[in-house]
Amino acid sequence: MGWLEPGGTRAPSGARAICNWDEDALTLAVEAGRECLRGAAAPPQAVTLVSTTLPFVDRSNATLVAAALDLAPETQTLDVTGTLRAGTTALAQAAGRSDGLRTLVIAADARTARPGSAQELEFGSAAVALLVSSAKPSGQQSALADIRGVAHLSADLVDHYRASGEAFDYALEERWVRDEGLAKLVPDTVRMALERAAVKSSDVQHCVLPVAPAAAQRLLRSLGLDQAQLADALREDCGDSGAAHPLLMLAAALEAAAPGDHILLVGFGQGVDALVLSVPRDREAPPRPQLAAALARRREEGSYTRYLAHRGLLDVDFGKRAERDNRSAQSVMWRKQRQLAGFVGGRCAACGTVQFPKSRVCVNPACRHTDTQADFRLAELAGRVKTFTEDWQAFAPRPPAIYGNVEFEGGGNLLMELTDTEAGEARIGMPVRFVFRLKDVDNLRAFRRYFWKATGV
Repeated sequence: MGWLEPGGTRAPSGARAICNWDEDALTLAVEAGRECLRGAAAPPQAVTLVSTTLPFVDRSNATLVAAALDLAPETQTLDVTGTLRAGTTALAQAAGRSDGLRTLVIAADARTARPGSAQELEFGSAAVALLVSSAKPSGQQSALADIRGVAHLSADLVDHYRASGEAFDYALEERWVRDEGLAKLVPDTVRMALERAAVKSSDVQHCVLPVAPAAAQRLLRSLGLDQAQLADALREDCGDSGAAHPLLMLAAALEAAAPGDHILLVGFGQGVDALVLSVPRDREAPPRPQLAAALARRREEGSYTRYLAHRGLLDVDFGKRAERDNRSAQSVMWRKQRQLAGFVGGRCAACGTVQFPKSRVCVNPACRHTDTQADFRLAELAGRVKTFTEDWQAFAPRPPAIYGNVEFEGGGNLLMELTDTEAGEARIGMPVRFVFRLKDVDNLRAFRRYFWKATGV
């Protein structure tokens, strides 16, 4: 889009994280939740999903995330949306619960920007998950950080907005937001949080300010902080990930923090959230460097028009092969929810054979026992490709359609799609893992259907 403003001031730099055609805020949230819960001592008792780009307006997105994570039906679920500071608000509320429930707070956004706009050069898609509890950790697990002080300010200052039914944000002038919003609303709220935490600004090692660089520098001066205390904004590697960005920057700060460090976290959007966190001095080990690993797993998109098509910004004629009815059978989805959303199959108690879907009769011809199948979750297993096909005739939003017979670690086979795989990349024996993705979209009824796919390790 360089022809729009040749030699202009908005020179592109760095990288922006974008979604594949079968990814959205919900699938990103599931992946972040899986990473967070890997190795957790106990499952969460509540899930709070934060996003301004949830795929369903009137359907519980958080409940579908909980189903994909195969959490207990008693798990409390909640969608939080409407502001870019929803993530910091959800984090503070989860930490302040009087019932002490372990809450999985997931913030995920996949915002769409108008082609050629300033937002197109800034927006990135990302998700981050934090396991939060107001009760002290039990057993051998120690907390990564404790929330020491919280302050909130509600202020209906409009810096940007997106009306219901609109695809793009309308952003106001940057100077207005910086001078009238950030400069006047943030400092007092931060000082209040620091005072409640009994922490001086000079004692802060990591200041998380999810704002533009120029505004961040001005806020640093007004708060009595310096450049060395400013946390990495991740804009060069990821971009501004909306409601997820404050918690994404917090995750980076937690990975970099040392025992005893203090972290100042700010959320901004029709008000201000300010949280002061402290890393316990007796923290046994730093968190796994998941952020760097996620960025390292990236695949570059080489086609701008394909990116536009995947985001719904370019109406591509896929021909008659795409003319099919994708109506979903809601009754089947409900009755087989754990199979479809949770990727739960069966394992025979008599012979140990794994199969998907679960059935009354064991598929092992040497066994064939009846009613011996126990639930067996497949999502976290490793797998390998036994056979595959690159199909250029079938409809696929990212041709070719690649699918094949995948064998699960420990046995069991399933014909399934491969995603994040280009033509010529699949091979026999290729190790794969499993990801929760969009299966297809029923455009006639505006419904999205999700299932699990295999992707190369």
